[in-house]
Amino acid sequence: MSGRNLLVGPFNRVEGDLEIRLEVVDNKVVAAYANSPLYRGFEPMMLGKVPSDALTITPRICGICSISQSAAAAAALGDAAGSQPAPQGALVAALLHGIENLCDHLTHFNLFFAADFARPAYAERSWHPQALKRFTAMQGSAVRQAVEARAQLLHIVGLLGGKWPHTLAIQPGGVTRAPSARDRIRILSTLTAFRRYLEAELFGAPIEAFVELAGADAISTWSTGDAGLFMEIAADLELEKLGFGPGRYLSYGAYPLPEGRTFGPGVWENGELSPVTTEDIREDLSHAWMLGDENHPFKGQTIPDEDMKDPAYSWCKAPRLAGNAVETGAFARQVVDGHPAALDLAANGSSVLARVAGRLLEIARTQLLLEQWASAITPEAVFMESSSLPEHGQGEGLVEAARGALGHWIQIENGRIAGYQIIAPTTWNFSPRDRRGQPGPVEAALEGAVVGDDEETPLSVQHIVRSFDPCMVCTVH
Repeated sequence: MSGRNLLVGPFNRVEGDLEIRLEVVDNKVVAAYANSPLYRGFEPMMLGKVPSDALTITPRICGICSISQSAAAAAALGDAAGSQPAPQGALVAALLHGIENLCDHLTHFNLFFAADFARPAYAERSWHPQALKRFTAMQGSAVRQAVEARAQLLHIVGLLGGKWPHTLAIQPGGVTRAPSARDRIRILSTLTAFRRYLEAELFGAPIEAFVELAGADAISTWSTGDAGLFMEIAADLELEKLGFGPGRYLSYGAYPLPEGRTFGPGVWENGELSPVTTEDIREDLSHAWMLGDENHPFKGQTIPDEDMKDPAYSWCKAPRLAGNAVETGAFARQVVDGHPAALDLAANGSSVLARVAGRLLEIARTQLLLEQWASAITPEAVFMESSSLPEHGQGEGLVEAARGALGHWIQIENGRIAGYQIIAPTTWNFSPRDRRGQPGPVEAALEGAVVGDDEETPLSVQHIVRSFDPCMVCTVH
């Protein structure tokens, strides 16, 4: 028996910091420890401020998913005020949020994840020349096309929100801009152009055909576009056997509209779907450099341990739902929503293949939703209702960022913020161990990964970690 320890990181091509410590025995990972090494302090920063400042400050947590943070803050304030957004305001907020999530998925696939397949280590594989042509960082044709398509799509956010990132358009009562009939035509035209990109490059076929895939075999044998190239690579590298998570999936439900959340909420485990009970959320601090007690976010505090004492090894807290680690993200969202291909994939576990397939499914489904929402814009309607915040109260804002379940919890006393806690998707997925020794989802997924004799930054580990699409600046916030 031979063993060694590896420290792998940073992983990120887009933002943030992450280190993974690996214990390797006989060329397999037997234990992994995820460290978020950057403390930021947005939660303490909020204390004492007027509640509406959350709309301005919390989106600055991240330049990639700032609309998600903005939507969660607006939802928390709206919950505290006991108000609902105007129906057309909720529709435009969903449109803004859906565009950001779609752009995030596109960025992940082309710039963050697929670039690993262009590495020289895969030079002998039959698909490598095509991966080089499409996915090489900064130079691949797919990378360039995705960046251009993303930039064009974000024009809609500029039109409706004034700017991206960090728009202030989403408020508790709706959105700040009432789009005109001319705006609706421009939005639909932009979406039509984006559909042409998706169908020519990413899917190589009508997106409806991808949405209608009904099983794991159908999705894993998809053969056209960059999605088809990925499925060919995934089959060769057996990515369906790599990176199994806890098999327990959480979604708060995405895109709240008057008729309900468009992608449904829930917790899925062993084929059973149950409601999300946020009262069962606790943040364990046993392995985080944080002081205080395990608490629900309404009672939680963020007090950094400047001495960074053992056995802690991360600035990230460990959120647990009824004591359990849960995986969140696009795949979890599609499983909870009941897409047949996602459910079929989930029967074999949340592998690297399943996470990326879930993201591709969501790209196709979100495009259809965006077209539907844009067509439903009614320029003469009201887009913002008045909303008054209480002097004392509390609110919970639950949304779905591209990377998964995002929650904001606010306490208001004497018209000021007395408590503000955030649990981001990557906080769930990249959490450290808890007091029971239960690993976080990515730590569990890394156990069993194969490490070559000469590998210091194992490819299998990089595929697994990147399949979760980590957003580390959101993790510790």
